[in-house]
Amino acid sequence: MWVGAFFIVFLAAVAGSSCGAARLYRFPLSNRVAIQDWRPFNVAHRGSNGEIPEETALAYKRAIEEGADFIEADITATKDCVLICFHDPILDDVTDIAAHPEFRGRRATYEFEGQNLTGFFVGMFIPLYLIISLLCIVDFTFEELQRLRLRQRYSFRDPSFNGKLQIITFERFISIALEASRTVGIYPEIKSPVFMNKHVQWPQGKRVEDSFMEILQKYGYKGKYKSDEWNKQPIFIQSFAPTSLMYISNITDSPKIFLIDDYTVRTQDTNQSYAEITSNRYLDFISNYVVGIGPWKDTIVPPNITTGYLMNATHLVSRAHSRHLQVHPYTFRNENQFLHFDFHEDPYEEFEYWIKTVKVDGLFTDFPGSLHRYQEWNSKE
Repeated sequence: MWVGAFFIVFLAAVAGSSCGAARLYRFPLSNRVAIQDWRPFNVAHRGSNGEIPEETALAYKRAIEEGADFIEADITATKDCVLICFHDPILDDVTDIAAHPEFRGRRATYEFEGQNLTGFFVGMFIPLYLIISLLCIVDFTFEELQRLRLRQRYSFRDPSFNGKLQIITFERFISIALEASRTVGIYPEIKSPVFMNKHVQWPQGKRVEDSFMEILQKYGYKGKYKSDEWNKQPIFIQSFAPTSLMYISNITDSPKIFLIDDYTVRTQDTNQSYAEITSNRYLDFISNYVVGIGPWKDTIVPPNITTGYLMNATHLVSRAHSRHLQVHPYTFRNENQFLHFDFHEDPYEEFEYWIKTVKVDGLFTDFPGSLHRYQEWNSKE
């Protein structure tokens, strides 16, 4: 509970509440400016990762400076059950793992969401009797991951911070939002829960969802959408796995967002195609558990891959809105490689189209500063 404008709350990690080292974080003053909710939410996708390597403390702080309403993170786990902010199941693409000879023997192949994937896996454990043609168990502790440094995913983005930043914990991510001078929401994704629950040895029969929720509860995240509790510490919890969202619905009333991939992809838990789970019948069902959906934007307005222009929009947004579901599509990026010809190489034209024509309720963007500028230019007088 917040008491007085200058009261600072300190929380230490509760022994046994989660794996990993205990930490102490400073909470902000109680009289912070509230989050804006009269215009679509500006969601900083993995932080301001258009400028700074994704899922790093600096990327999240930069996003807050640039005006993001929410900072978004992918939450996965290490071998020793520490929840961290990291998107990929392997370390190859965005870290300097190849420069660490001590980890050279950790490379392996696993089945990941229906496909064989080879690389250095973040955090998993496989019993020896299940290992075939592998020399050792392939996993990483949080301490081992701290030796690595991150880099930009795309070669055409600013490399200035490559090799300088570390992987951070879920708790560090939370602290960045809570220590902001204004109210900043968090938008964590329970990343690949089926995979994590299969390959990480959770204590006392827990699941990744249990550890995830323990941390959120420890830092006071609770309350239905737009409740007093939510307004103080805004949060959306997201996942591509519907059963994961249903599971945590029995633990928390915090608002949840069901992520939607390309229609041809199948869910990792129920093996349904996303075409099936965007049917009216399924939207009716999932609306009992979530406050919105987070579709890949091409499922809302598909592009013509031959011409590079957009085709006619589907009815997904209107069907969601008719069920009082918000729609937060992903991912908006400024570079020409990601802009359809309709927008004349101008990301602000893309924002204009999606906000004013498609009428979405939030946008995941790699460039929260650009979206904030657009929204300020078009704010209410």
